[in-house]
Amino acid sequence: MRVLRPDVLDKVVLLGAHCDDIAIGAGGTLLNLCRSRPGLQVDALVLSGGGTPREAEEHAALQSFCPGAELKITVLDLPDGRFPAHWERAKQAVEDLRARTEPDLVIGPHARDAHQDHRTLAELVPTAFRDHLALGYEIVKWDGDLGAPTVYQPLPDEVAEAKVEKLLRCYPTQSGRYWFDRETFLGLARVRGVQCRARYAEAFYLDKLLVGLEA
Repeated sequence: MRVLRPDVLDKVVLLGAHCDDIAIGAGGTLLNLCRSRPGLQVDALVLSGGGTPREAEEHAALQSFCPGAELKITVLDLPDGRFPAHWERAKQAVEDLRARTEPDLVIGPHARDAHQDHRTLAELVPTAFRDHLALGYEIVKWDGDLGAPTVYQPLPDEVAEAKVEKLLRCYPTQSGRYWFDRETFLGLARVRGVQCRARYAEAFYLDKLLVGLEA
């Protein structure tokens, strides 16, 4: 498989509907990025969980998943499961983030996600980050919406294991959920690894990419 590497990758924006979405969808990728690029500027926006124990979890988790990065984290308090009814506030939060940064990469949910909160945020990404490389992560869940992503980030064994360890350690409020366990996270990573000739991988959706073949 051919590999496409960005010419410049100094600033990254992370978007999550809920605390833990970013880490579940792209935690291994973040570990790879931040370990290979000390000082990477990472600006994270999470739309719900503010003012609850989940906010503290998210700060600790993203600090762990982004070692050595210049990290800014904003966690808002939109009501879980009600984002479509709070579209204006979600839109403003994304626009405010766009106004203060010019990222080389945007990582957030993908627009075909069955969860209404994820999908609402995903639909806002191209309205604010119109000319940016934007990768949409996936989150395995009850809805059964796993599709056929076309972008893969292989994960070394130790990175895949570290991702799972950090997820289970950093989000104790989620430990009672039937799906929040080692087998779920490593199982999906193994499947995506098979699809890109690696042992483990994270997969993403990419809706638009400009290719400079004349260079």
